[in-house]
Amino acid sequence: MGFLMNLSGPILYLIIFAAKTIEVSIATVRLVLVNKGERVKGAVLGFIEILIWISLVSSVLNNITDDPFKIIAYAAGFSLGNYLGVSIESKVAIGLASLYVVVDSEAGNVLANLLRDHDYGVTIIDGKGKDDSIKSLLFIQLKRKKIPATIKLIKEHYPNAYISVNDVKSTVGGFIKK
Repeated sequence: MGFLMNLSGPILYLIIFAAKTIEVSIATVRLVLVNKGERVKGAVLGFIEILIWISLVSSVLNNITDDPFKIIAYAAGFSLGNYLGVSIESKVAIGLASLYVVVDSEAGNVLANLLRDHDYGVTIIDGKGKDDSIKSLLFIQLKRKKIPATIKLIKEHYPNAYISVNDVKSTVGGFIKK
């Protein structure tokens, strides 16, 4: 990456911008992988990330007072990298989530059976809502990639359902289709 030291002007700014965008996108995905327990994948991405970072920072800091536009390219790449990293991670949707669905009691079993017909594992608990109204609480654990389709399915049949989505770090046992 020593060739970066010999570049200047718009080409250098574009390379700094692109490299920082890629590096921060990788960092964002790496953090999610590590948080989800994917240590090896996280370590590999960390290695690539730090290679880019060291090469990039040495280039940006070289004669920085003579060329402050390198700072702007670096900062813009950082910003776009955060945005793209989160976008990439949401498309890849690594890991599991829990959906908590609250519906009226009479809708609970019907919705649970509908979800089970679509290969979801569902647990139902009776609860009390405002004014002591009886509610059904449905607990569903699923792959994060399936969240939008599952919410769509629930909302098509029960538009007033209350749905809460939470990330799951790990599970033991239960019913999740591969």
